[in-house]
Amino acid sequence: MNAYVSLLRTPGVARIIAAQLTARFPSGMLSLGFLLHMQHLFGSYGAAGLVLAATSVGQAVSGPLTSRWMGVWGMRPVLALTTSICAVSLLTVALVPLPLVGYMVAGLVAGLSYPPVQPAVRTIYPKMVNSRQLTPLFSLDASAQEIIWIAGPVVVTLIATQISTTVGILVSVVFLLGGGLWFLLSPELGRVRIPRSKRKLGAVLKRPQVLLSTIVGFLLVGTCAATEAGVVATFGQGNSTSGLVLSIWAVASLLGGLFLGHIPVGPWALARRMVVILVGSILATTAILIWTGTAAEFWTLSGALLVAGLCIAPALAVMFAVVSSSVRFSDTAEAYGWVGTGQLIGAAAGSAVAGFLIDYVSARHGGGAGLGGFIVAVVFAAVGTLVPVLFHRSLPDLRGRDASPLPDTEPVQVQPS
Repeated sequence: MNAYVSLLRTPGVARIIAAQLTARFPSGMLSLGFLLHMQHLFGSYGAAGLVLAATSVGQAVSGPLTSRWMGVWGMRPVLALTTSICAVSLLTVALVPLPLVGYMVAGLVAGLSYPPVQPAVRTIYPKMVNSRQLTPLFSLDASAQEIIWIAGPVVVTLIATQISTTVGILVSVVFLLGGGLWFLLSPELGRVRIPRSKRKLGAVLKRPQVLLSTIVGFLLVGTCAATEAGVVATFGQGNSTSGLVLSIWAVASLLGGLFLGHIPVGPWALARRMVVILVGSILATTAILIWTGTAAEFWTLSGALLVAGLCIAPALAVMFAVVSSSVRFSDTAEAYGWVGTGQLIGAAAGSAVAGFLIDYVSARHGGGAGLGGFIVAVVFAAVGTLVPVLFHRSLPDLRGRDASPLPDTEPVQVQPS
């Protein structure tokens, strides 16, 4: 914990973490917020899945592209433009009556314009601290990110169930604009200039470390999104118990990140953390199968998610460190853009697939509708465990090494003597 205290005393670190966390908080709210809002409007989780799928397509296209633009036009202009367009799109979904196709178009635009805060801040980090502090900083950031992916759904679920689904989306817009302005005004954005990358768009994915982190991030966040949908479907939209269960999950993830995230990263580190998440997901599915509709359901499901949550933040910390140590500084923004895109698509895909399976299980079996979401979570987690196991040789051994990006170097012309 001393490493984290030292980090937070470093000038600017606490401020930039808080600002980017606030700006990115809607990432954890929108998938479940869209799911609840569309289900409320159309009475179908499947309809919600179509809107989420359109949003994920937009995010898939925009993530690496807008991240790369920051090296051309600068971080502030790109972030200001994308934040403004995304806010208008979200307000349209929340306030304007539309047919399903209209909501799909609005979701697509929101995805295309989602601001690239994550690539920006992770590009800034190596310039704020020394190499010895970088891995603990990624761990601290991963723990903070869990507030986004786990606590974000808790907030939107409580608001949607206790007030309205419209207000849930409006609150996400407040975070997007308020946090985005705070981040834009951070002095660090003016001190760090992302070099223009000399490589073609997508060339960074030829780095196996970046590709693996993108795939595993997609599967990990997809696991989380499917689990969230399963919890909401289990207890019902009007029941605040789902928010309490997700809060327990959030606390476990946050504590896991703080206490485990600083452990040195080896080639098997990612696989070990994904195994724990898989075990927790299997336990959650078992709890739903055995104790659905009983007094023990809350406690058994909460206990299972407590296990699953312990290694979410540590797994993300490993991915951040792996990417940072494997690419040149000029490519870090695009690399994190791909990783962030994988996570955002994972959130949308996990919710969408879980939504369809929840509808199917509910129609075929009546009770235990949440089971569909937990089955999807197990599948995502199983594949997410298998990938780093099969390709562990491609992951770097950072034990005793720092996670700083590779320096950008130019060829030096030497005159013959």
